[in-house]
Amino acid sequence: MADNGEPVPGSLFIYAPNKIAPVVFAAAYAVSAVGHIWQCLYIHYNSSRLIGLHPLCAVLFTLGYGLREYGAFNYFYTTQNLLIFIFSQVFIYICPPLLELANYHVLGRIFYYVPHCAPLPPGKVLRVFGGLMALVELLNALGVALSANPTSSHTTQELGTYLTITAIAIQLAIIAIFVIMAAIFQRRCSKAGVSHNRTISTPINTLYASMALIFTRCIYRLVQHMGNNTVKLKDVESLRTLSPVLRYEWFFYVFEASLMLINSALWNVWNPARYLPRDYHVYLSLDGRTEVQGEATPDGRSLLEKFASVMTFGIFFRPKKEEAGAFREHGQATPDKRSLLEKAGSVLTLGIFFRPKKGSGALRELEQLPSTS
Repeated sequence: MADNGEPVPGSLFIYAPNKIAPVVFAAAYAVSAVGHIWQCLYIHYNSSRLIGLHPLCAVLFTLGYGLREYGAFNYFYTTQNLLIFIFSQVFIYICPPLLELANYHVLGRIFYYVPHCAPLPPGKVLRVFGGLMALVELLNALGVALSANPTSSHTTQELGTYLTITAIAIQLAIIAIFVIMAAIFQRRCSKAGVSHNRTISTPINTLYASMALIFTRCIYRLVQHMGNNTVKLKDVESLRTLSPVLRYEWFFYVFEASLMLINSALWNVWNPARYLPRDYHVYLSLDGRTEVQGEATPDGRSLLEKFASVMTFGIFFRPKKEEAGAFREHGQATPDKRSLLEKAGSVLTLGIFFRPKKGSGALRELEQLPSTS
C-alpha cells in the first residue's frame, strides 16, 4: 500500500491496495453474518422480522471485501478487473443506508411497545423514513456506480459525485431527525417513569451508538466527495491533486470498514429481540409496568399485497381500516378530536406541538396495526 499517498498510474484504486486487510474484514463480517443469521432463524432470538437487514448487509459486506481482496492482486485496469472493482464498491457502499433503515425499524418497534410516549405514530416511522431511505439508496447506488468507474468521462464521474453528495446530505438530515425523535421519546418516557426499563433503555442506547457510527461514516464520505474526485488513471500529475482521503487507503479502513464492522457487532451483542417482546402486539400499559396483549383481527390482504406493502415500507397496499388489527387497552383509547391541520402540525413537528389532549387518542395508532409485521 502506498502509505506516502503517491498514486500508482493505471491502478483502479489509485494506490497499490493492501492485500491483507480485505481478508481480515471479509472474515470478520462473515463471522458477524453467521451470528446474525443464527439469531434470525428462530434458533435464538426469533429476530428475523425485527433485524433481518443486518444479516443481509453482513453478507454483502463479506462479498464486497472478498471482491476487494481479488482486486488487491488485480488492480490494474482491464475490463474484468473494472467490473470486479465496481461490484466491490457497490456491495460495500449500499449497506450503510440499509443499516440506518434497520435502525428506524427498531425505533418504530420500540414506539409500538410504549405507544403513549411515541412522538410519531409507530406505524408511520417505517413508512416515512423507509421512503426517504429508498431515495437515499437509489441515489447512493447510482452515484457509486458512476463515480467508481475511473475510465468514464469527467462529466459522468462528476454526476456520480453529485448524486452521492445529495444522498449523504439527505442521510445526515434524516439522522438528525432520528436523534430529535429519540430524545423526545426518552423525555416522555422519563416523565412517565419508564425510562429505566431495560426493555426500552438498552435498545435506545444501542440505537444512539449505531447512529453515531453511521453519522461519522457519513461525514467521512461527505469529506471524500467534496474534494477533487475526477480520476484519470494514467495522468500522474492529475492523480496527485486528488483528495488525500482518496489517495490514502487507511482512511477507508478506519472510517468505512471498521466503523461498519463495529456497528454490525454492536447488534450481534445487543440484539433488540433480547429485550423487546417477540409479538409487537404486546405493549406497555399507561401504568408503565403492565404489559398488555393486544387483540388483532385477521389481515384480509392477499400474499402479493402484503409483499408489496413490505417492499414499499407500508406506504402502499396498507390493510383496510376495518381489517386492521384492533389493538387497544379497554377504557384508555378515545377518539382523537384534533382537526386535520392540527394532526399535520403534530406530525411535522415530531409531536412537540399540537399534541392530543390528555386521555384522547394516546393509543390511536394501535387501533390500526396490521396483524403481521
